[in-house]
Amino acid sequence: MHCAIQNAEALDGAHLMQVLWQDGAKSLYPAVWLRDNCQCPDCYLDSAKARKLLLEALDVNIGIKGLTFDRKKVHITWPNDHYSEFEADWLKKRCFSQEAREKLQRQLFLPECQYWGSKFQLPTLDFEDVLKDDEQAYKWLSSLKKVGIVRLTGASDRRGEILKLGKRIGFLYLTFYGHTWQVQDKIDANNVAYTTGKLSFHTDYPALHHPPGVQFLHCIKQTVTGGDSEIVDGFNVCRKLKEKNPRAFQILSSTFVDFTDIGVDYCDFSVQSKHKIIELDDKGQVVRINFNNATRDTIFDVPVEKVQPFYAALKEFVDLMNCKEFKFTFKMNPGDVITFDNWRLLHGRQSYEAGTEISRHLEGAYADWDVVMSRLRILGQSVQNRN
Repeated sequence: MHCAIQNAEALDGAHLMQVLWQDGAKSLYPAVWLRDNCQCPDCYLDSAKARKLLLEALDVNIGIKGLTFDRKKVHITWPNDHYSEFEADWLKKRCFSQEAREKLQRQLFLPECQYWGSKFQLPTLDFEDVLKDDEQAYKWLSSLKKVGIVRLTGASDRRGEILKLGKRIGFLYLTFYGHTWQVQDKIDANNVAYTTGKLSFHTDYPALHHPPGVQFLHCIKQTVTGGDSEIVDGFNVCRKLKEKNPRAFQILSSTFVDFTDIGVDYCDFSVQSKHKIIELDDKGQVVRINFNNATRDTIFDVPVEKVQPFYAALKEFVDLMNCKEFKFTFKMNPGDVITFDNWRLLHGRQSYEAGTEISRHLEGAYADWDVVMSRLRILGQSVQNRN
């Protein structure tokens, strides 16, 4: 972002700086923000990319005492003769115009979202390529963010493969089920996933107040009949629900539902949480779905007259998920790893027959979106520098 400064001056009684750029654009910067973000060694620890200046020491009414500039930098002197300089590229990137702010937010958080339905083409990459090649890893994580799911093929059919993916991004998300967990038919199962029955569409672990953002499932052994995986783009279904029945959407995005999970695994646990099934941000956009029918608590903290309307809204949401238009079905093969957005996708499984031996075995793990996004930003920079 090589930007040239044409002019810089103090305005509004020296409480504002205006920069005129070579391309004719203008940017405004409040003096208090400039002082707060002084990049000198006294105010900023470059090795940690962190501010040293204490807020207690900041004059929120500060004005600019002196200002000079050249094409590449602005030089500011403050009332106590403290000196700051700001690079042109640094300033341009942080311009306060709505267009510039939106552009930077897109670069930081990659909000682009591609909806899909039953005609979905499942993005597929090679497992080993993702582990070894930064461009392939970047494709993996950027597709995961944009589309919500990526299949990796060619992993070995043994336990421990998803630990390699954990190292590739940074680290996995430890829960009460362990660093990884085994999805197979178990006697006295402590989770409905550890049975052979059908699993209806759900997100994992809404019993936690911060459910894991990303899920990995590695197929080690697959049953011949049954056990097919089903997925649905929850954000797309929410869009349809809002269009078809705004009242149902409003109920599910405003009612807190109790979730629970009690048992023993990595350690003993008794977990309780409250979530809206459809979680919105301050702009009304869906950012997370929290729904697992198995762990939805018998306790329901709402007035009695709101119970039936809630069930009606939830049933409509679930019925929409199961429509041909939205549901995508596929079968995992040994060596396949599906990696998906647990805040966006709902997943399920068709039933399969129990046998004397374990006929179906998946190994699962979770990652936090903060960890995934951190690696995605670093990989993006690496790929950009390489090209």
